[in-house]
Amino acid sequence: MKNDEEVSRTALMSAAARAAHLVVDGRPPIFADTLAYPLLGEQADDLIGYHRAHGEHLVLRGARTAALTRSRYTEDRLAEAVGRGIGQYVILGAGLDSYAYRAGKDGPVRVFEVDHPATQRWKRRALDGAGVPDPGTVAFVPVDFERDDLAERLTGEGFDPAAPALVSWLGVTMYLTREAIGHTLAVLGGLAPGTELVVEWMLPESLRDEEGRAYAEAVAQVSAQGGEPWLTFLGPDEATAVLGEHGLEVVGHAFQRDAIDPALWERTDALLPQNLSLLTHARVPVRG
Repeated sequence: MKNDEEVSRTALMSAAARAAHLVVDGRPPIFADTLAYPLLGEQADDLIGYHRAHGEHLVLRGARTAALTRSRYTEDRLAEAVGRGIGQYVILGAGLDSYAYRAGKDGPVRVFEVDHPATQRWKRRALDGAGVPDPGTVAFVPVDFERDDLAERLTGEGFDPAAPALVSWLGVTMYLTREAIGHTLAVLGGLAPGTELVVEWMLPESLRDEEGRAYAEAVAQVSAQGGEPWLTFLGPDEATAVLGEHGLEVVGHAFQRDAIDPALWERTDALLPQNLSLLTHARVPVRG
């Protein structure tokens, strides 16, 4: 964050990747975020323009692939969780996530968007500017993760700690220390039994394939120069251990290739799965 009124660069880049997918890539879409483009406002044409002009570039196609697969995987898990009776959805580092607004007033869950206060102010202005109506299902939970108590802030905005929820934590953990990750997992592990988590990890170099290594080498340095260095890398075994330390059991791990229906990889565009990141589906166990 450059100042208290700017959205994070990573939030913009993720939204631009989702928006560009519907403009530059073939069909069927991996994930259709129809609100990503309008939420980018005046910056939309410039941000999407990079993808229009250089959509097959390693970094741009990699950014789209990562953003799309994690979003699709998470919302598929959310649909399944709703079928099991879960009625709360917590988005950690919500950025410009548009799920609640696409679902509308008839959405099946109460959505708690957790993020830095500056990003949330920016997003509220973006929603107003795009004419996106308030669905009445969203609670903004402003949190400075270095100072604030996450559980307390959630409860203060109407979250029911006695009822299970699905929590998503995407595109964030690579920017945090192990200690900071542990603090958040300690809170999540203390939520109601049956609570589920979808979390994304950046893979260590030894587990990346050639495409993943090339992407990481190109992006990590730029990210660090922009004030957002990559700090934590976990493979499946380490992720399982870290989650277990905080009372969470793993339901499954998914690399990009396994995160979505295999038919969606039968493509004529530049998108292809890479071993760059790992998605983990975990839960707070129900005892007895």
